[in-house]
Amino acid sequence: MALSPYASDELHSRGRLFAETPPRFRGEYQRDRDRVIHCGAFRRLEYKTQVFVNHEGDMFRTRLTHSLEVAQIGRSIARALALNEDLTETIALSHDLGHTPFGHAGQSALNRVMHPYGGFEHNLQSLRVVDQLEERYAEFNGLNLTFESREGILKHCSRAKAYDLGEVGRRFINNSQPSLEAQVADVADAIAYNNHDVDDGLRCGILTIEQMRHELLFNQQYDQVRRLHPKVAGRRLIHEVIRRMINAQVTDLLEESQRTLQQYHPKNSQAVRALSQPLIRFSATMEAAHQSLKQFLRQQLYSHYHVHRMTVKAQRTVEALFNAFSEDHALLPDKVQLRLQQAEAGDMVETPQRLIADYIAGMTDRYAISEYKRLFYPDEIT
Repeated sequence: MALSPYASDELHSRGRLFAETPPRFRGEYQRDRDRVIHCGAFRRLEYKTQVFVNHEGDMFRTRLTHSLEVAQIGRSIARALALNEDLTETIALSHDLGHTPFGHAGQSALNRVMHPYGGFEHNLQSLRVVDQLEERYAEFNGLNLTFESREGILKHCSRAKAYDLGEVGRRFINNSQPSLEAQVADVADAIAYNNHDVDDGLRCGILTIEQMRHELLFNQQYDQVRRLHPKVAGRRLIHEVIRRMINAQVTDLLEESQRTLQQYHPKNSQAVRALSQPLIRFSATMEAAHQSLKQFLRQQLYSHYHVHRMTVKAQRTVEALFNAFSEDHALLPDKVQLRLQQAEAGDMVETPQRLIADYIAGMTDRYAISEYKRLFYPDEIT
């Protein structure tokens, strides 16, 4: 499919940190995507929390299934707008690579204990994973992704930290935009996150259909399904409503984005970056409905006592691991100890605390729980 003039074209890519021979039978962004799929951090997403901790049930979303759902929505949007699907997919699949165990609860806890040492943010950690932490290639650390993939992974960044990131952080200093593909992946993430959290919330019984009907986005699709299929009930009813919610948001996004693209008419991808605002966006009406749903989930799902209990336990686990490892480095695996010794000898720029945060952030839910038990339960001696 021919790309639009404002799409990211790998022929004009800003390249990789380390020069490599171009691939023969696939594109540069395809190579990026394949490297992400084959890396260890991507596999570990299977056992990292979305909302519900991994052991709470096999049917709930994990960071891996969420990333796949974001990639599917992102590809559909990119194709409809004649953007680069491979780049969109790469960004979607890699945006959560740096996430901690226990989802946002783990991130909040790690950020809190890391506050004296520069804090912790999973977007920055995702970039750190693909730039430094993955160890798969003889010639370089990390995955050596293209600039455009790395740019898309970095959704958020403070100006202070942007100065330390070189070119990939420049847009946060200049108040410019990323590629359209990065913008698509960002909104696809939000669509998948909200709608699939509704699904998981209904599945576990924390949310009810009666509650959800107070949300315009849900209720409009619910009424339509009940009118068209009056006998449909149970999980089939919920699935039908949620898929229509996703379709309504994607359709609105495409129509509004096509309108803004025609209005601004960027000549190429660099013209997109020069703008002060994103071009991939909802209409005002849909944006209001989207934000309302987001606020509803914050109040009714994420703050529910069942989820809050797991949040508190998760944060205590992460904080306890960090404190124990910081006080006694001998508790850490040999590989991490070696990196700490190199840091203390001045052979690495990272602080010992950052290396400990790397270790904890890379854990799955169940591995973090297991480490906690090994450290603090008397009957766990290995």
